[in-house]
Amino acid sequence: MRAMILAAGRGERMRPLTDTCPKPLLPVGGRPLIAWHLERLARAGITDILVNHAWLGERIEAALGDGRACGVRLSYSAESPALETAGGIARALPFFQDRPFLVMNGDIWCDWDPARAIRLAAAWPADRLAHLVLVDNPDHHPEGDFVLHADGLVAPRPDAGPGGHPDGHGRTPPDDAPRTPVPALTFAGIGLYRPALFAGTDPDRPAPLAPLLRRAMAARAVSGERHAGRWIDVGTPARLAALDAELSGRAGLLTTSGKSQPDVGAVPAKPRNRLS
Repeated sequence: MRAMILAAGRGERMRPLTDTCPKPLLPVGGRPLIAWHLERLARAGITDILVNHAWLGERIEAALGDGRACGVRLSYSAESPALETAGGIARALPFFQDRPFLVMNGDIWCDWDPARAIRLAAAWPADRLAHLVLVDNPDHHPEGDFVLHADGLVAPRPDAGPGGHPDGHGRTPPDDAPRTPVPALTFAGIGLYRPALFAGTDPDRPAPLAPLLRRAMAARAVSGERHAGRWIDVGTPARLAALDAELSGRAGLLTTSGKSQPDVGAVPAKPRNRLS
């Protein structure tokens, strides 16, 4: 399986920190935020990884190089302008070789095990287009995003707007639908996708992910799971500082072999792979 880390955002809420440093390289617990993802992916055996970037993207490539210092093989997709989530993934589709792939937001910290994606893909029903990792709602997002039903399917939050989704689009439940309230959960920014979800998405134009997910949910093609572990949306300087304080006492960066890993920020740049 291959994976993609979304790293093209400007990080407006993190300014002024992101004026000179791309958000995925902000230090937390003694290493860049993105390095935590790379370590977990490598440990899970997912070593072919694409990172998209736009704002200060050259600094991401300079810091991470070809990824071998982190035990992975990195490729890059440079965007100008940023293509949003669906547009960025559509641009990257050739990298995934028409197979299911894992996508993770670069500005989160989560202890979810990426090896689950490999197991899920091996037994994934052919009619499923997406599998979303959901978490309990944080204080800064108490209303949540989606509903996870007992059958494992995910649906838009029915009370979120005229279309049953926080941005007011999507499908309204039919009149005869059960009205038993199901608490909404928050999308963790981690998803397993089939390339077919992005069919028809222009790889050269910005496009959000939500409309594609809503369409797939209407077709009962989106499953999900609730992750009960640790998850943080590192979206503000205050949350970054809190996470840094929490993680700073942990041991140094480890490779999958258990040896100390070098600071990726100090790794000399090696030839990098880029999407054409």
